[in-house]
Amino acid sequence: MDKIINITPQLESIWERRFKTKTPHKCALVLARGGSKGIPMKNIKMLGGTPLIGWVLRAAVYAEVFDSIWVSTDNERIANVARDYGAQVHYRSEEVSKDTTSSWETVGEFLQHHPEVDIIANIQATSPCVHPFHIQEGMRMLLEDSYDSVFTISKKHGFIWKEPPQKDMQPININLDLMNRPRRQDYDPEPVENGAYYMYTRDIHAQGKTQGGRIAWLEMGGEYSVDIYTDLDWDIAEERLLRFGYHGKHPKIVKLVVIAAEGVLLDNHVEINVRGEELMSYHLSDVNAIKHMQNNLVEVRIIAEGENVVQRRLAASLGCKIHENTKNKLQVLDQWREELGLTWRNVGYMGSENTDTQSVKAAGMSACPADAHDDVQLVSHFISKYKGGQGGLREFSEQVLKVNKMSTYKDRVDKTTVYAK
Repeated sequence: MDKIINITPQLESIWERRFKTKTPHKCALVLARGGSKGIPMKNIKMLGGTPLIGWVLRAAVYAEVFDSIWVSTDNERIANVARDYGAQVHYRSEEVSKDTTSSWETVGEFLQHHPEVDIIANIQATSPCVHPFHIQEGMRMLLEDSYDSVFTISKKHGFIWKEPPQKDMQPININLDLMNRPRRQDYDPEPVENGAYYMYTRDIHAQGKTQGGRIAWLEMGGEYSVDIYTDLDWDIAEERLLRFGYHGKHPKIVKLVVIAAEGVLLDNHVEINVRGEELMSYHLSDVNAIKHMQNNLVEVRIIAEGENVVQRRLAASLGCKIHENTKNKLQVLDQWREELGLTWRNVGYMGSENTDTQSVKAAGMSACPADAHDDVQLVSHFISKYKGGQGGLREFSEQVLKVNKMSTYKDRVDKTTVYAK
């Protein structure tokens, strides 16, 4: 906190007047119930290799401005993910877990159980592109500039219209002179709440509001303003996150990708010719994906439960190490990881069978084809739309190379600006 705010005796005196303490308790709170209607279990669905709430919890942890970080939920699976990402869990009651319950009511129940909290940062799980610096600046404004509430906005060009009060009446324009319609470049964009977070003091909440007293907004650049409500939003967000999401202080770079032969590299379809020989097939796009990863300095290896000449010849032609007749895939994967001096964050794994489950869980980035075993799909970061041996590996390779590229991306521009009133 000292890195964000220069704490002086004068500032402490102001805090004592405002909060009745020189050390106000600052709390991050993410509301994540299990009954999402638009996208079932949306809050822990994998997005860009991380559960949705993981993105904002990671930003909250690395902002290093909070005395406590909480997730309010009614679902045990969400609770377990929240703990994995450094949050404490508040189990909300049924009364504030309804479709009609407002955020203000849910925060209110939390505050009843936590009288120590002086400042609430209600960070929205559906805004996964929030970064630590967005959070740090909002907290600085509350504590150093003495604002009572700070919320995030983005600016958008657009002419706003209002529904007419009656069907036979004209629609009403809000910000457009019909006799002098400007060009896009000739008018200022409008500030619009983007819902990333709402920070406010306990006193503001007691007044029945989330915005009140001395109000300020913090503008987030358009690239960070992502809000998820539908499946279409999900697809857009996944692409945006790879470039503009917060991947932690030390973003993962995948240096080793291990591919299960059965059900991933090969399609599990076996034909027997007239000589009694087993014939198996693979997809050329998957082979090209392996070459593309190798050309981008990613070590690719193959792991197999059985043995056959097809996978051995393919591995030899690609220069890939292969381990056949594998009894414990996780053990072999761990040996390869240690051999190359890597952490689990540097390991990618794509599997399909139940025997791949533990390896998929251990890898820093994981995937499975569309027809993978249910247990594998449940723990995979990425599920391909293609079946095994039919192009799914190519999809995974694209995700790996995007993550590697964006982990070394240095041209992020801080477009955060502040407006206060």
